[in-house]
Amino acid sequence: MFWEIKNADPAPSTLASLRLGDEAIVLRIAKACSGPPRRRLLDLGLTPGARIRAELRSPGGDPTGYRVRGAVVALRREQAAQILVEPVAPVGTDTAGPLSEECQ
Repeated sequence: MFWEIKNADPAPSTLASLRLGDEAIVLRIAKACSGPPRRRLLDLGLTPGARIRAELRSPGGDPTGYRVRGAVVALRREQAAQILVEPVAPVGTDTAGPLSEECQ
């Protein structure tokens, strides 16, 4: 399936801002996240260019399960806030409103 950038906003959002079912591309891990916590995120596959999808959320809202590279990884909101992402949407989904008559 082809994908396109969902958000034309130049400021990246964080993984914590994704709703269930949303997908994104990992841009980078914030510089504030360093040492063993950063290494753990990288070891879990959260590297630049990885596609990630918010799939599960605990009843209390934290942690959230994200599918990345075929595995589901649970991250707390404070961890997810350190991962900068670019939201994506499947091509052909309505992200800009209805098509005009001449485009149909």
